Amino acid sequence: MRQIGPDVWAGLLVLLVCVAVGAPTLIGLGHIVVPRPLWGAVFAGLLVTATAAAIWDDLGRRRRALISYGVAVVLGWLTVLAAPNAGWLPILLVFTATLSAYLTPHRVIPVVIVLNTGVIAASVALDARTPTDIGLSALVYLLLQTATVLSALAIVREQRLRRELAEAHVELRTASVVMADTARAHERLRIARELHDLMGHQLTALTLELEVAKHHEGPAVRAHVERADGVARDLLRDVRTTVGQLRSDAPDLRESLTAVVRDIPGLDISVWIDDDVRPDEEVTMTLIRVIQEIVTNTIRHAGASALRIRVENTPDQGVRLTTVDDGRGSPDVRPGNGLRGLRERIDAIGGEVRLDGRDGFRVTATVPAR
Repeated sequence: MRQIGPDVWAGLLVLLVCVAVGAPTLIGLGHIVVPRPLWGAVFAGLLVTATAAAIWDDLGRRRRALISYGVAVVLGWLTVLAAPNAGWLPILLVFTATLSAYLTPHRVIPVVIVLNTGVIAASVALDARTPTDIGLSALVYLLLQTATVLSALAIVREQRLRRELAEAHVELRTASVVMADTARAHERLRIARELHDLMGHQLTALTLELEVAKHHEGPAVRAHVERADGVARDLLRDVRTTVGQLRSDAPDLRESLTAVVRDIPGLDISVWIDDDVRPDEEVTMTLIRVIQEIVTNTIRHAGASALRIRVENTPDQGVRLTTVDDGRGSPDVRPGNGLRGLRERIDAIGGEVRLDGRDGFRVTATVPAR
């Protein structure tokens, strides 16, 4: 279940403030130029469309969010113009201007602020105020809008930088693991060459000793057989040592994955790997790359606070990787470049991937045991 974050609480608080600002007009305080039920419907529409815009944006539906926001801006103008003597009601336009920092391109924000200021000036003029009052009110709300929008832009920028930092963190950790594996591969190649040279020399000596022994009889044979036995024992010892080094150099899935996901800013990641999971090098590196892509997608798109990763052996399918976050999810999963690349990696080793966005976002990948 997704946790309610600070952004959600802040949005609920803003919605409560908006209701409090409009409540006096709803109960009959202040002069309005349209029937009060009609004004109440417009005000309610403003709250609904502004909330919908934030929700659609959170779900990644940018087009719907922009349409809802545009409707909310217009309804905000109508709300203020229809109640020219309603105290702090123009504060609603400050909130719609602030919302533009999260939803619209930067070039649109000044337009919204200027239009909102014009509507506020017109509303004050409808209340038969002096030019000084009109100018002062317009200036005050212009400054309020500018200040709140700049603060919101600073928050958006900080969130973006934090997200980019987390993505860079994951990429750096993965690159470190991959480089370590590359170094191990070079070391294994060096050991293999040494083993080839060593075995070639010793096997040649062993063959010569046995060949000489075939052409001798009696006590002379014993010396050659003993030397051949010594060569064979040395060869066996060297082979065991080299194989032990090769085994110790094999990449460890648990250690590698833990290194990739450790200390990711803003995302709590837990990893469970069954003790009997022992994939080969190719599967290990594929799973590491898949985990990197899943973590990056979670940071970029899910809005999640936690990610759970499980790797286990299954009797009929091989190694199964399951990840699930507590983010927004999406009933209609449309894979982008990242998810398509993830699927291609799994397909390349004969596995399969299932995606489910109904409750958070879940990825289930299975690869044949090797």
